[in-house]
Amino acid sequence: MTRIAIEDIWPLSPLQEGMLFHAAVESEGSDAYVGQRTLELTGPVDAARLRTTWQALLQRHAVLRAGFRRRKSGEAVQVVARGVVLPWREVDVSGLGLADAVVAAEGVAEEELARGFDVGVPPLVRVALVRLSAVRHWLVITSHHI
Repeated sequence: MTRIAIEDIWPLSPLQEGMLFHAAVESEGSDAYVGQRTLELTGPVDAARLRTTWQALLQRHAVLRAGFRRRKSGEAVQVVARGVVLPWREVDVSGLGLADAVVAAEGVAEEELARGFDVGVPPLVRVALVRLSAVRHWLVITSHHI
């Protein structure tokens, strides 16, 4: 397992216990609790500023920096990490025609969803920014519901 700087340790809710069980059963790729939202952004986008904003959100909210592990006793806990870096990906498909760019953007979203998450390694959210044109982007947010 990956070592992290620990900020806090929290108990799990009963619902989280169930999700953790299912995440362990579905150890390859995406499980039933991995979700994705795609937002279409129109107009110019400052990718660096957007990334900085998402990183600040992650730093502000401890729950977004939680991973899920078991103590030696077997008890499951949420481990809140310090200094977590948001997984961020930028893909530029603006050189393609619009129809092909949309297909390529859909492919990026499918890849992100298929990757799934190791629930022991925070954060359980990642963001991909796909540039379709100078004034059209997709923001693909993939996260684990736990």
